Amino acid sequence: MKRHIRYEAMPVKTLLNPVKAPSMPFEWSINPYRGCQHGCAFCYARATHSFLGVEADDTFQNRIFLKSNAHDALRQQLDKMARSRKGLKGIGRIAIGTATDPYQQAEGREMLTRKCLEVLAEYDVRVSITTRSPLILRDIDLLRRLPGMNVNMSIGTLRSDVWRDFEPTTPSPAKRLETVKRLGEEGIGTSVFMAPILPHLSDHADDLGSLVEAIAESRADSVMTSFLRLSTREVKVWFFRTLQAKYPHLRETYADLYHGSAYAPDSYRAPVKQTIRRLLERHGLQSADTIRSPELQPSPAAADTTDEPSVQQLYLF
Repeated sequence: MKRHIRYEAMPVKTLLNPVKAPSMPFEWSINPYRGCQHGCAFCYARATHSFLGVEADDTFQNRIFLKSNAHDALRQQLDKMARSRKGLKGIGRIAIGTATDPYQQAEGREMLTRKCLEVLAEYDVRVSITTRSPLILRDIDLLRRLPGMNVNMSIGTLRSDVWRDFEPTTPSPAKRLETVKRLGEEGIGTSVFMAPILPHLSDHADDLGSLVEAIAESRADSVMTSFLRLSTREVKVWFFRTLQAKYPHLRETYADLYHGSAYAPDSYRAPVKQTIRRLLERHGLQSADTIRSPELQPSPAAADTTDEPSVQQLYLF
């Protein structure tokens, strides 16, 4: 069945969102879109649609809000900062894509992310981008102009069945790895987010070994790992719906692992972490795990606080 995607313009007054959590490796976040066509079953940002009075089920990937004036709002904010007493000297790093993929399919036509990068390049600020899409290669000309630019490519598994079941419309892991290699060849700093690691699906030693080996071959600068996080009721309900449809034999196992918590217990995570650590060492890869424990991560209640300033910020996925 062909999906019907509904796009709606959503003008904003501001685009830069301050990130107050000291554990975050950036000071500001930008999300040119709300909702994401990738429709990943584990996406923690799914619950953000509820802030707009919209259902958080498949509406999240089928009703996309476009911040149509994103670049203008960004320019106004940066211009105001530049004219302030402190100027832009201490602005820090801006992270793009902390909630929804800035290079989801709509970006090919709307170019909201590219327009924002054009503005950021004018102000010479440090930027990082998180995505699952090779579309970022379109903007290499702008990435080269941004100081300290770093691209984080999310790749949770090489298993085609798990990828297709949980990330239904994302580009293939192979395409993403090719993108990492190409970015590196162009002099762009790259990291791979092995995320999310799905218990009993993408955490087997052989699967992890194949992924780490492929990452090493892509010549990524570093690797960050993150386990599945089911932080809100909306996210948990949607994930379990997918699990029931695709892997019903694991439903009870996951129910035990995530009972009363957004995270699987440390008794599960610790040995997997150790396996990954050994694999990274074997392949000479640097770990970029700036957040040492998932308990240190802010609540994923809101990925974009433009309209919800009282809710804590999200971290990247």
